[in-house]
Amino acid sequence: MSAAAFMGPVASAQTLPQIPEEELNAYPVYSGNDLELTVDAKGTHFALWSPGAEAVRLHLYADGHNGNAYETVEMAKDAATGVWRASKSEKLYGKFYTFQVKIGGEWLKETPGVWAKAVGVNGHRAAIVDFSQTNPEGWGSDTYVVTPHQTDAIVYEMHHRDFSVHRNSGIVNKGKFVAMLEPCTESGNGELTGIAHLKELGVTHVHILPSYDYNTVDETQLIDRQYNWGYDPLNYNVPEGSYSTNPADPYCRIREMKEMVQALHKAGIGVVMDVVYNHTALGDDSNFSLTAPGYYYRHRPDGSYSDASGCGNETASDRGQMSNYIVNSVKYWAKEYHIDGFRFDLMAIHDVETMNRVSAEVRAINPYAVIYGEGWTAGDSPLPVERRALKENVSKMQGVAVFSDDIRDAVKGHYSREDDRGFVSGKAGQEETVKIGVVASTSHPQVDYSKGSNSKFAYATSPEMIMNYVSCHDDLCLTDKLRKSMPEANDSVRMRVARLAQTIVFTSQGTPFMFTGEEIFRDKKGEHNSYCSPDSINAIDWNLKKQNREQFDYYRNLIAMRKAHPAFRMTSAADIARNIVFDKVKEDCVVSYSIKNHANGDEWQEVKVVFNGNDRDVTVNVAKGNWTVVAADGKIDKDGLGKSKGGKTVVASRSALILAR
Repeated sequence: MSAAAFMGPVASAQTLPQIPEEELNAYPVYSGNDLELTVDAKGTHFALWSPGAEAVRLHLYADGHNGNAYETVEMAKDAATGVWRASKSEKLYGKFYTFQVKIGGEWLKETPGVWAKAVGVNGHRAAIVDFSQTNPEGWGSDTYVVTPHQTDAIVYEMHHRDFSVHRNSGIVNKGKFVAMLEPCTESGNGELTGIAHLKELGVTHVHILPSYDYNTVDETQLIDRQYNWGYDPLNYNVPEGSYSTNPADPYCRIREMKEMVQALHKAGIGVVMDVVYNHTALGDDSNFSLTAPGYYYRHRPDGSYSDASGCGNETASDRGQMSNYIVNSVKYWAKEYHIDGFRFDLMAIHDVETMNRVSAEVRAINPYAVIYGEGWTAGDSPLPVERRALKENVSKMQGVAVFSDDIRDAVKGHYSREDDRGFVSGKAGQEETVKIGVVASTSHPQVDYSKGSNSKFAYATSPEMIMNYVSCHDDLCLTDKLRKSMPEANDSVRMRVARLAQTIVFTSQGTPFMFTGEEIFRDKKGEHNSYCSPDSINAIDWNLKKQNREQFDYYRNLIAMRKAHPAFRMTSAADIARNIVFDKVKEDCVVSYSIKNHANGDEWQEVKVVFNGNDRDVTVNVAKGNWTVVAADGKIDKDGLGKSKGGKTVVASRSALILAR
């Protein structure tokens, strides 16, 4: 997420009490599983963790948005745990509730709490629902998607609204969870769209931008066509209402998100949830602040919020109750919604210990979970560097991957300098960093990390620690980046360059990640930060698929090749060092290497891969023998385009050559 993707907390008229850090650190950590609502045969039970509170009230409502409380209950404190409790003897399904905390002699604003799992419209009141009534038919037999290793995953990043809202999508439920339930949609010119498009492309997972309940969209005014990426969390454990067909119905958003997950699973596609525990949309008015002021955030010495998120605050995962919250929240999504994986926004704001807990406890539920995040922050943090979940510290984490900004910037050019070229657009000096990407930032005897553009050491000890990509929702998409950095070229040339860029990503060790629509050469009209831009900027124009069918077919065949050949999906640094051999090349913007020894059990004994980022053909030496040409001159087919005897071989401009034998 860009720091500018959420423009800071909404101003609050309420002033919170300043509680000393030593007092906050002394709060008891509660590990029970009954926060904040449970319903059983004896009735409905409420439990709010608020150790510093002087009193807590429970307000009960008949409506999720309008009207006054029909009853207010004074809650009782358990001093040992810091938990306040109240119970009603009946099952209050269909009712709503809020908590209200008194601290420093003042009553704070009402809050649905931090553990609401169902809410009314706009998320200001928590709802009491019977979760057994939220499961779609067949939910009990729904299963996670199995990728034995993280490097077997192929991740496709998308936004609910972008993917289905365009008039050419052929989808009825535009911008909704249930858009994925429409199995055979077509564009106006007859190309598959929606979930059928994903199946045709061949990806294994969709990474969906935030799907929890976020702050900016007014769910009562959806006719206004509001838009946001969703990096402004409100209720972490509830689906976003604007993606449901009826946000006023607490059951609807829950059931429809489950239906979406189920439909994707039936298509063989896993669901990765984008989670943003590093900051909240609101500061003093957040649900965290209204239940335990000060506790869930880090602060500067003057008492103000520290801001490593660039969004006005940062959470404190190094505090026991916040660490528990993050771990239990992702476990809840994995269990209740069958989510297959998690992408952590600005993950380096979190501590290594918490991320290791996340990995261990999620994989106890789903051994095949895909877990990764951004190994950086958007500003400084009080958390010591050695404790941060930075990419440089990824070897301290087990089963957690980080995005490689090394391969991203080397291949396409620096992310923040729009006119900066990269390897694929002819910028010399990026060859060593491309090689770093090829070996997934692991140690290799032929890679000189001192020449790397970003990282100067091999920070990964396994390729499963690395996510390779050239673009995502942040910054310029690949099409716009190439238009800005290659103004002299036309789109035909730029599409060729884009193919080369993605070929580098998909043939490198690690896990490939791509941004929605780039397989049909979508753009965003040059907008580098489209977090709240209209549909005219963000929506996928599905007519591009027919127009750029050759581009789509290249991506589809590239994915098919990677899935068919484990040589591109090694799981250990030792295998990479043993099986990948780089060639000495004098040409700028050329990287050439071989993958040998039936690597990772591949049927191919040897694969020759050459990347040529020049605007002219180059000649390389290939060992003589009987080779199958898999990719050449902007075309690719895992079953072969033709044959080669090796020797002096021409690699066409701005393309990849892949030979196999």
